[in-house]
Amino acid sequence: MITYDGIQVAFGDHLAIPDLNLTIEEGEFFTLLGPSGCGKTTALRTLAGFIQPTAGELIIGGKTVTRLPSEQRRVGMVFQNYALFPSMSVRENIAFGLQVRKTKRPETTKLVDEIAEQVELTPEQLEKNVAELSGGQQQRVAIARALVLKPRILLLDEPLSNLDAKLRVQLREQLKRLQSELGITTMYVTHDQEEALTMSDRIAVFNQGVVEQLGTPEEIYNHSATEFVGTFIGAINQLSPETVRALAGAGAPLDPSASAYLRLEKVAVVAADDHRTPPPGLVALQGTIVERSYHGAYSTYTVEAVGGRIRAMVVESGTDALSPGSPAELRIDPSHVLQY
Repeated sequence: MITYDGIQVAFGDHLAIPDLNLTIEEGEFFTLLGPSGCGKTTALRTLAGFIQPTAGELIIGGKTVTRLPSEQRRVGMVFQNYALFPSMSVRENIAFGLQVRKTKRPETTKLVDEIAEQVELTPEQLEKNVAELSGGQQQRVAIARALVLKPRILLLDEPLSNLDAKLRVQLREQLKRLQSELGITTMYVTHDQEEALTMSDRIAVFNQGVVEQLGTPEEIYNHSATEFVGTFIGAINQLSPETVRALAGAGAPLDPSASAYLRLEKVAVVAADDHRTPPPGLVALQGTIVERSYHGAYSTYTVEAVGGRIRAMVVESGTDALSPGSPAELRIDPSHVLQY
């Protein structure tokens, strides 16, 4: 559906994207993920036609669009700041693109009403001024304005970053559901790992204009291909050489001289007097609880063990929690250790 074929983007002497090769399938929810300034928004805006690449070709649906004007690419764009017209009503904002196309008034009314219902904007809200709406409602207006033109591709640049945490969770669920119902190919730019993991079919992790890893959320998280990806995605422990040697002593093929990481939820913590036999394959390390952070559904424990401190994410079971200063045992499957 979408192909970046050797795309290069330079701004003067700065090479923002050296050589991008990506293919996005039709109907896919594809996310460009990375820190600020890594090139993900540049890649998105190049596809939209707002930036002209210095080399390479862009292909949509088998047709080269590299030098095609933005308005001829059938791409809908939703910006981080919404880019709505504050002096217009919600209905007028959504209808703006249709009016530019000179769509007849009855058809415009019908299309606006249909898309407003899909993004859960009420008839009463359609007649309000945009400034009267909440941030979440304004975001729905921006999405509706893009979708009403029936684009082949929907591009979203950090669309939820200006919203509070609870509303972000609510809207990302609605956005993913809407995308699935419409079946529209979607490219989503974010620096938020949780957004990327929960919404995407596939993710490209960007670092300084280069894709470090391309894969499903599960592949990106559980099998991080590079040290950058492993440390950028989610919370993780960096294990000391002493800890790695202790794990390798049980016969695991680990290299104490290489960088080693372990995700927090891959570490089990039990009381030192828990005499239940650990499942096969787990290595037990003796330690002491340093601190506990309560998060509601789970707690994060910091344990002083061989080689240093290791954090563990433990689901709350309603039983007595381990308290700081008490002895504990860490149980780790060495196959979960990521090494680079």
